[in-house]
Amino acid sequence: MLKKKGDIALIGLAVMGQNLILNMNDHGFSVVAFNRTVSKVTEFLNNEAKNTNVIGAASMEDMVSKLKKPRRVMLLVKAGSAVDSFIDSLVPLLEKGDIIIDGGNSEYRDSIRRCQALKAKGIYFIGSGVSGGEEGARYGPSLMPGGAEEAWPAVKEIFQAISAKADKEPCCDWVGLTLIFKLYFVFDEWNKGELESFLIEITRDIMQYNDTDGKPLVEKIRDSAGQKGTGKWTAIASLEYGVPVTLIGEAVFSRCLSSLKEERVAASKQISGPSETKYKGDVKAFVNDIKNALYASKIVSYAQGFMLMRETAKELGWKLNFGSIALMWRGGCIIRSVFLGNIKQAYDKNPQLSNLLIDDFFKNEIQKCQDSWRRVVSTAVLLGIPTPAFSTALAFFDGYRSQNLPANLIQAQRDYFGAHTYERNDSPGQYIHTNWTGRGGNVSSSTYQA
Repeated sequence: MLKKKGDIALIGLAVMGQNLILNMNDHGFSVVAFNRTVSKVTEFLNNEAKNTNVIGAASMEDMVSKLKKPRRVMLLVKAGSAVDSFIDSLVPLLEKGDIIIDGGNSEYRDSIRRCQALKAKGIYFIGSGVSGGEEGARYGPSLMPGGAEEAWPAVKEIFQAISAKADKEPCCDWVGLTLIFKLYFVFDEWNKGELESFLIEITRDIMQYNDTDGKPLVEKIRDSAGQKGTGKWTAIASLEYGVPVTLIGEAVFSRCLSSLKEERVAASKQISGPSETKYKGDVKAFVNDIKNALYASKIVSYAQGFMLMRETAKELGWKLNFGSIALMWRGGCIIRSVFLGNIKQAYDKNPQLSNLLIDDFFKNEIQKCQDSWRRVVSTAVLLGIPTPAFSTALAFFDGYRSQNLPANLIQAQRDYFGAHTYERNDSPGQYIHTNWTGRGGNVSSSTYQA
């Protein structure tokens, strides 16, 4: 008669490991228990696990032989070198498609490394946070699995069965990697393509920097941004010269808004947003949409910057070589970006280029990103997430590409309340005032551009 094989193995028979095994047993799963000090296995079977379906293993080879395929092996050992040691011993005993689960709350960079290394061998790795202490492990922890998503279907039933329940729903679902871990990965990938730049690079580095307690430092920094004045001065210059440098202006205003920390905290308790605030679509596809939205918005920001330089040069009689200026920013500069070379090429082709957005390269790049850009902005609006730079960049883009804008109504209003005059489409250059009410008279104010 064939002996029943285990659904999952667990290595590490300290209190957390023992309690998780007993929890799994209570929910009908057959668990193979192993500990480096084998005598602990016997003690556990003769005491806490007596009269259960827990299966003991005398060695790692014995443990693996007693498992169903795909084999699922969970480690509940001290984070660090002990995890690596057990993985190194397990790999020769496992086959492609088998799964190693680390439940020891390891440092996320170790989880990244293990996930990648095991994937190359055809073995899946899951790193799972286990929250709730000894009692949680015994009667229902909160579980936060992430890593190789292909392994989740083989683990999901066990994890969701043993987890804590809230409103009858399991306190366990696929997290992927931790959010900060994911963001590090995202920015690292983005820094290898068209988004390669100083700010993407340092954002990647910030995402992987931990405080002394091992938790991401960025999560502990007060969300109130300061400023030295360069953004403000640029915004003031754009107003003086009548150039819509909307992204820098919005960036400055966003910092100002962030500084209202106490007001925002109070408002958050009194003002409600939309009823739905969680994205429910394809996360991987949406991350790619965000990448494209960022790329398109960056192009618009550079286009606006060169618009301001062009107008300033015109007003002050400067002769600027815009292509050479772009190359000056390729190193040692906060606005360093991989497409500065494309900006130089654009101005080399056409030194009188009125806007980067009509250069063939940038025109095509934005066209490729446009659908993603619109999905990101519209989704953010529906979920109540402020995306000031993306939104203002898209508004500028749509305004710039529009043959007709509703500014005719604005000009009519200005003429109505202040006799500021307007130009007709059929007689440009001629400024006209209309007595809109029949009582205002025909005297107009002087025409000027501020």
